[in-house]
Amino acid sequence: MTMVYKERTFFGTDPGDAAANQPADLETRVADTLAAMRDIEASDVSVVSRGNTIVLSGFIGSPEEADRAVEAARSVEGVDEVVNQLTIPDMRT
Repeated sequence: MTMVYKERTFFGTDPGDAAANQPADLETRVADTLAAMRDIEASDVSVVSRGNTIVLSGFIGSPEEADRAVEAARSVEGVDEVVNQLTIPDMRT
């Protein structure tokens, strides 16, 4: 008896390719990129994917950090656009 194995597919595509294109994967890759940056405090930054658009929201320390976070998110493969909804807390008391 001979066994014939079919190539694994997920709705016609390779399972690895299908998973790589999921919004959660894109969110994770952007969040990991931000977390790895030493010059950004991104612990209060939320990353949400809407297709290939990334929305950054939450709190960040300065306008310069916000700019670096947006550029870092743009650099992630698969990101077409970044929407900056980051808030810089008012440090005045």
